[in-house]
Amino acid sequence: QVQLVESGGGSVQSVGSLRLSCAASGFFDINNCMGWFRQAPGKEREGVAVIAIGVGTTDYADSVKGRFTISQGNTKDTVYLQMNSLKPEDTAMYYCVARRGYCFVRGDPKLYNYWGQGTQVTVSS
Repeated sequence: QVQLVESGGGSVQSVGSLRLSCAASGFFDINNCMGWFRQAPGKEREGVAVIAIGVGTTDYADSVKGRFTISQGNTKDTVYLQMNSLKPEDTAMYYCVARRGYCFVRGDPKLYNYWGQGTQVTVSS
């Protein structure tokens, strides 16, 4: 059974930084994809950043390019999201996601089969 467990959310002031972690169990495969989606109150879920496991290819939403960095751990069953220069509009519940197959950050979130419970990120101005 696949499980995704997030950690690292919290509250921070504008231009601050946070690092999210996601540990996956029962999922490792070099052909799979892991990443992060987020959902702000009253808005739809949107892709933030994704990484192809093993290959390491990444993709980002335009709104976070240059500020966020996704990476994988040495054992490749953990992914991280380093978030710098945070803005109030980054406030959302952040979800670790995973799917078997190719990665995409734009598109239907439902195509990601596995979701974590979410971790809240709040950025104050």
